[in-house]
Amino acid sequence: MKKYVIALGLALITYACISVRADVGDVTVIEETDYNTAKTAILKVMDDQQNAWNQGDLEGFMQGYWKSDSLKFYGSNGLTKGWQNTLDNYKRGYPTKAETGTLNFVINDVSKIEGNNYWVMGEYHLKREVGDADGVFIIIFKMINGEWKIVADMSC
Repeated sequence: MKKYVIALGLALITYACISVRADVGDVTVIEETDYNTAKTAILKVMDDQQNAWNQGDLEGFMQGYWKSDSLKFYGSNGLTKGWQNTLDNYKRGYPTKAETGTLNFVINDVSKIEGNNYWVMGEYHLKREVGDADGVFIIIFKMINGEWKIVADMSC
């Protein structure tokens, strides 16, 4: 089972990497950043997301995502395309503080894919009144118009 999950994750990363290159051709390209600078900035985005979530601010949480119809989110309900659709799903799934609870990210790996594309692998832990929820994620970040944005997210 573990081998299947790893193979599926690698296949999704490959798909996401191909999609990232194809979907963001119309944005401003800037010089490649060095690994440490990129990692620090990416982790700041995730820290800001965690803080927004913990304040019940789903719109603030979504600021870490690319505000585009080409955003891809793959979760327990399948593939969702688009920033607004992803936000709408979060609002349906987490309508009150009892559902959002307190989020804690555990980052296990930040790796450069190519150019200004990075993946982040980690865990999420939600402590909440309606029952805790834990899972893993692979997020693809890309530098878009001078900002690090999530362009693909697989969370389960």
